[in-house]
Amino acid sequence: MAEEKTFLIRIITPDRIFYEGPAQMAEFCTTEGEIGVYPGHIPLTVILKPGVLTLTESGGKRRAALHTGFAEILPDRISILAEAAEWPGEIDISRAEAARKRAEERLAAHQADTDLARAETALQRAVARIETLR
Repeated sequence: MAEEKTFLIRIITPDRIFYEGPAQMAEFCTTEGEIGVYPGHIPLTVILKPGVLTLTESGGKRRAALHTGFAEILPDRISILAEAAEWPGEIDISRAEAARKRAEERLAAHQADTDLARAETALQRAVARIETLR
């Protein structure tokens, strides 16, 4: 049987090396939409948007909430610099649901002093956390 092709993925946040290891595929959200990356991908640099990261490893799939940052994609590796990343066991669902509700209320209120970009990002982060747990 042929050996599965893999590439190295390294995810770094300000407080830790979140993940470092081989994977067969990585899927995550960018400002241009969702992207799926296999070994041998053309070189590319993208801006991350909050969403679910899915890593396909030899043992199956792993999911994590991945927040804003940058990714450098090369044929043999991906380097991700993220503001934050969380495994499902690190996510407090009650807190994520409360954050989602607060962000939705801020966006719906249409108040002049509301920072809409910040509220939208907060909503995207909360949704990413919730989706990671599903």
